[in-house]
Amino acid sequence: MNYLSKMMPAAQNGLKLVHETPLRLRFKLPFLRVHEFSLISLQILLKADIGVDEVRINKHAASIVFDYDGHPGTRTTIFERLGQLTPRDLPEPVINEEEPVSTMPLVGNLALLAMLPFLGPKAKAALTLFNISSRLIEGAVSVKDGISVELLDAAAVGISAFRGEYLTVNITEFLMKLGYYLEETTLQKSDDMLRHLLRPTPISAWVEKDGKMEKVPDHQIREGDRVIVNVGDRIPIDGLILRGTASVNQSSVTGEAEPVRKEVMDRVVSGSIVEEGRLIIEACHVGAETTTARISSFIEAAIEEVAETQEISDTLSDKRVYLTMGTGAAVFLMSGDITRLESALLVDYSCAIKLGTPLAFKSSLYNAATAGLLIKGGQTIERLAEVDTFVFDKTGTLTYSDLDVTDVVVFDDSWTKKKLLDLTASIEEHANHPIAEAIVAKANKETFDHIEHGEADYLVAHGMRCPVHGDGEILIGSRHFLEDHEDVLFSDHEDTIQALQKEGKILLYIAADKQPLGLVALRDRVREDAAEQLSILRSLGIKKIVMLTGDNQLKAQALAEEIGIDAFHADLEPEDKAGLIRQLQQDGAKVAFVGDGVNDGPALITADVGIAMPRGAEIARATAGVVLLEDELSQLVTALDLSQRAIKLIESNFRLAVGINTAVLFGAVTGRLSPVTTTIMHNGSTIGLLLKALAGVRPRRLEN
Repeated sequence: MNYLSKMMPAAQNGLKLVHETPLRLRFKLPFLRVHEFSLISLQILLKADIGVDEVRINKHAASIVFDYDGHPGTRTTIFERLGQLTPRDLPEPVINEEEPVSTMPLVGNLALLAMLPFLGPKAKAALTLFNISSRLIEGAVSVKDGISVELLDAAAVGISAFRGEYLTVNITEFLMKLGYYLEETTLQKSDDMLRHLLRPTPISAWVEKDGKMEKVPDHQIREGDRVIVNVGDRIPIDGLILRGTASVNQSSVTGEAEPVRKEVMDRVVSGSIVEEGRLIIEACHVGAETTTARISSFIEAAIEEVAETQEISDTLSDKRVYLTMGTGAAVFLMSGDITRLESALLVDYSCAIKLGTPLAFKSSLYNAATAGLLIKGGQTIERLAEVDTFVFDKTGTLTYSDLDVTDVVVFDDSWTKKKLLDLTASIEEHANHPIAEAIVAKANKETFDHIEHGEADYLVAHGMRCPVHGDGEILIGSRHFLEDHEDVLFSDHEDTIQALQKEGKILLYIAADKQPLGLVALRDRVREDAAEQLSILRSLGIKKIVMLTGDNQLKAQALAEEIGIDAFHADLEPEDKAGLIRQLQQDGAKVAFVGDGVNDGPALITADVGIAMPRGAEIARATAGVVLLEDELSQLVTALDLSQRAIKLIESNFRLAVGINTAVLFGAVTGRLSPVTTTIMHNGSTIGLLLKALAGVRPRRLEN
C-alpha cells in the first residue's frame, strides 16, 4: 500500500488507490456512497479518455475499477480526472435508471440451504416460510389480475412447503431467484450497452471570439463560432474545417476503425477525437443538433419503445400461462400425483418469450449504432424488414453528396460573378446540405468576401429568403419556388437555362427584390457502386427500385438504364415526392424512401421507413427512421440485412422457447422431471435464449 501511495498523486477528495495490475486500477472514492448520481453517465464520462477500455462503478462499495491500455500517460490521466472529481461534478440522476440487481437474496438463500441439515423441524418450517414469503405474497396479490406467472410460482413452492419438502422448496426458490437475477442482469446489460452510446458528459472547448481564445463549456458554443481542437481533444460540435489538417478518430460515431484524414472544407462530427494535427472548425450544429445528441435521442427512444412484435410475444406468452396451469391441473386430476403438479407449475414460457424480444431488438440497435447506423427502435427494424420497394431521391443518394460549382451566371449587368457567388455563399453557409457546402467551398477557393446580411429564413421544401442591406430581399431556391410562389420570372433567360440543363447540371436560382439576379449551376457524379448495391438490395428481396429526380426525362432515363432502376419520375417538384410514395403504398407496396435534402422531409415521413444520408439537411435527419453516418450506399444494404436478420433471430428464439418449454412441461407431467430438475432446465434454457438474444445480429458487408 505504501508503494501504491507513492505512485499516486495526492488527491483532496479522499481518493485512494487500493489495487493495481498492469492493465487495471481499483480506487475507493468515499463520497460516491453518500450522493445520488447517474451511474451510467459517470461511467461514460470516465470512459471518454483515449486508452480507457472499461469502467465499473459500485456505489455502495464506493469503488471504481478501470481497465485500460497500460500506458503511463493513460494512467496519469485517470489519476488526474478522478483526483479532481467532486460531488458537484457528479451527473444528475437519470429517471428510470435502474440500480444493479442485488445479490443479497441469493446469498441469504444459500446460507439457509447450508444451515438446513442442522435445524429442527420448526426452525426449518419458519425459515423456509420466511424465505418464500415474498413469492407467496406476490402470487396472492396477482390473483386480482387473473392467472399469472407469479401465481404459478407461488403455488408450486407453496405446495412443496405445505408437504414439508423444505430442501426442495429452498433449492427451487434459490434457482428461481438465480434465474431472476440473471434475467434482470441481462436486461440491464442491454440497456447499459445502448446508454453507453449516449452523449458523454459535457466537455470544455476553445472558442475564438473577437480574436481571442476563450475556453467554454460545449453547451455554450453557438452556430458560427470558430472552435479550436488540438491533439487528444474531443470534437464538441458538427462543423466544417476552416483551417488545419488532422487525423481524426471517428470510431465512436461511425464505427470506422482507422483514423481519417480531414482538411479544409471537410465535415467533422461531434464525438470524434483528433489524434494528430490541429483544426479550426466553424460550428454548424451545436447542442441538441449535433450527431452525438441525435444518437442520444435515437437510443433513448429505442430503450422506451415497444415494438409490435414484442406486444404479440407478450400476448402469446400470457396465454401459455393458462396452458401450464391447465395441463398441471388435468394431470393432477387424472393421476393424483401432486409432485407432477408442482413440476408442471414451474414451467414458465413467458420469461424467454417476453424478455428475449426486447433484448434482441436492443442488442441489434447497439451493434448497428457502433457500425455507423442509427435506427430509431424496434418498430423501425420491423418495418424495414418488411420493405419490398426502395425509392431514391437521386441527388446525394445515387449520386455523390459532393457537388461542384460549374457556372455562375449573372442576369443583372450591375453585378459581377464573384459578387453573386459571395452573396449566395454568405447566405447558404447558414444551411447544411450538399448544394450549400459546394457553393461555400467554391467561394473559399476564389477568396470569399463575406457580404453582411440579415437573418436568413429557411423555407422547407423551397429555399431561402434573406434581407441584404442595399440589395433588398434576396431569394434563393428552385425555379418552381421563385416563379410559382414569389412571381419572379426567368423566362427571358430560357435559352441559358435550357443549355445548362441539357448538360445535366443542377440549377440554383437567385433573385433580388423580385427581379432575376442570376443562377449557380452545379454537377453531381453517379456513385461507382450504385448498380452493385441496387443488385444486392434485390438479392435481399426488394422487388422494385424507383428514382425521383428534378432532372429532365432524357438524363433521368440514361441514369436509370445505367444503374438498373426499375422506374423513374423526372422533372419533379419537391412536393410531388410524398404523393408518389402514397400512390405506391396504395398499390400495396411497403416503401423505404432514401433522401438527404431539405425538401425530402414530407417524403421521409410518408414512407413506411425514411432513410437519411449522412450529409443531408437537418430536417431529413430529424424525420428519418434510419440515419446513415457513413456516406456509402453499402450502409443502406447493411441496414436492410440487419433488420431482416434481427426479425429472424426473434422468430427463431420464439420457436426455441416454445419447443424447449413444451418438452420440459411434458417431462414434468409424465413424472420424468422433479420440481428441482424442472426449475434447472427451465431457467437454464431461458438464460441460454436470453444470451443468444443479447448477442443480437451484427452488421455485415454484403457483396454481389
